[in-house]
Amino acid sequence: MFPEYRDLITQLKTSDRHFVTLFDRHNELDQKIKNMEAHIEPGTQVEIDVLKKEKLALKDELYTLLRKASAEAAA
Repeated sequence: MFPEYRDLITQLKTSDRHFVTLFDRHNELDQKIKNMEAHIEPGTQVEIDVLKKEKLALKDELYTLLRKASAEAAA
């Protein structure tokens, strides 16, 4: 996720607790979705769709934080 921000992600994971919380939740949802789609975990298509929407919202928020941090670092 966001390879162009790899270094910034590493930095934020050590300095921004809110970023870490969002990042970890995104990864948890990603794994849960994969497990449900592979029928490792039970889940309906509706449940999977809801999780995908939550994951996408988290990704949008993470991207916003990354852009803000990147702009601040460049200033």
